[in-house]
Amino acid sequence: MAGSALTTITLTASQVEKVLAAFASPAIDQKKVKWGMVIDLKKFNELPEEKRRRVYEVCKEIHNIPVFPNPKDRVEWIWPADFEHTFPTQFSQFLPEEVEQLEVPVLCNHCENPPCTKVCPTGATWKRDDGIVTMDYHRCIGCRYCMAACPYGMRSFNWRDPRPFIKKINTSYHTRTKGVVEKCTFCVERLEKGLQPACVEASEGSFIFGDLNSLESEITKILKEHYSIRRKPDLGTEPKLYYLI
Repeated sequence: MAGSALTTITLTASQVEKVLAAFASPAIDQKKVKWGMVIDLKKFNELPEEKRRRVYEVCKEIHNIPVFPNPKDRVEWIWPADFEHTFPTQFSQFLPEEVEQLEVPVLCNHCENPPCTKVCPTGATWKRDDGIVTMDYHRCIGCRYCMAACPYGMRSFNWRDPRPFIKKINTSYHTRTKGVVEKCTFCVERLEKGLQPACVEASEGSFIFGDLNSLESEITKILKEHYSIRRKPDLGTEPKLYYLI
């Protein structure tokens, strides 16, 4: 029966090319790649306000992030912050005014030495071979140890059932439940399809994502050619999120 069914399948020339290309493309060696992100703050702040807002909104839409009426219940993966509170150790009275007024998108730093993974009692959060700090929401018991351990405040807790507060559910991505912690995952589900993180696509070139281990990657070349800063570098967590100012 299977044989007879297969004989009825026909592919166009373009479909055949796509199939062959899929088999020919080498899989990314997750043990060799080290994902990171650079945010060019000046370029980002030059975008019109509606385009900057889109960077934050697209994350909500794709990942089924709820929008609660009470700010105390807020769940966020990426949000805008001011320069002074984002970079307290770099901020000084001698900074140019235009730098002080920059809007700073903040998200999980995907640290090389993430303290959040060390305190999780169930292994619900861990660092992948490619450097991404991710989560298994089914394992999360809501102890919030990871939230206490994160020195950047990049995790949110679902105090209420988030599902009724999702504007439009994206059926291709799972929803969470009450009592679960969540955060940015660098869009691992998109990376597996060969796509960039959603915020990167929406940023119009002000966000750059790539392999920090590759000398030929755009992100590595940018970091070599430009001065960058990271949040609380003195903590030794080694964030993989860099900012150009």
